[in-house]
Amino acid sequence: MTHDAHKLVARKSLLVRSLPEKHVENVLSHALWRSYGRGETLFLQEESAQAIHVVLDGWVKLYRVSPTGAEAVVSVFTRGESFGEAVALHNRPYPVSAEAVTPCEVMHIPANVLISLMRKDPEIGISILAATFSHLHGLVAQLEQLKAQTGAQRVAEFLLNLCQNSAGGCEVTLPYDKMLIAGRLGMKPESLSRAFSRLKAAGVSVSRNHAEIADIEALRDYAETDRADSWHKG
Repeated sequence: MTHDAHKLVARKSLLVRSLPEKHVENVLSHALWRSYGRGETLFLQEESAQAIHVVLDGWVKLYRVSPTGAEAVVSVFTRGESFGEAVALHNRPYPVSAEAVTPCEVMHIPANVLISLMRKDPEIGISILAATFSHLHGLVAQLEQLKAQTGAQRVAEFLLNLCQNSAGGCEVTLPYDKMLIAGRLGMKPESLSRAFSRLKAAGVSVSRNHAEIADIEALRDYAETDRADSWHKG
C-alpha cells in the first residue's frame, strides 16, 4: 500500500475524520507509519503509552497476560480503527499488549502532538472523546453478546460482520486463526468447533479458513433469536 493510500485510510478512520479539517494535515505529517509482520509486537503491557494507533491494513489484537501466564484477548482491531487514546493522553502505562495477528500497516500519532493541539483548540478533545466513546460502546456490545447470546449466536454475529453484502449468500475468509477467534468471542477453542458444527443447521459450512453462508438473512435471524427461546443452540 502506498503512502497516499495509507493517508486515505487514515482520513477515513473515526479518530482522524472526527478532527477539525484544519488540523488533519498537521496531525498526519507528524505521524509515524510502520509495517508489522505476523506475530510482531507493537507494544507490551506496562510500557509507557506515547502514541495513539490507527490500523491501516491487517489485524491487531490487544491482550493481557495473567500472573499464571494465561492470555486473555481484550479486543481485535482492523482497518480504520484506533486504540490507545485514553492511556496515551494521560501518559499512563498500557494496560494491555498489542500484537499483529496478520501482516499489517499501522499509523502511530505521537500523543504530544494531539496534546499540543488540544491546548490551542479544545475541539480536538471532542474528537478524542468520540473515539473513546466508540471503544466503550464496543466493549458494552461485547459484554451484551457474552450475556445475551449463545456461543453459536456469537459466532454467527462474527461471520455476519465479515459479509460484504446484506442479503443472499456469501463466502467470507476468516481473518485470523480460530484460536484467536475463540478468545475474541469469549470461548474455548473446542466450544468454537462445536459452534461451527451447530451453525450447519443455519446454512453455514466452514472449510479451513473459509466460511460459506447460504442465506445471510436467515443467519441474522438465528443470531438475533432471543436466548430464552434458543438456549439449546449453543
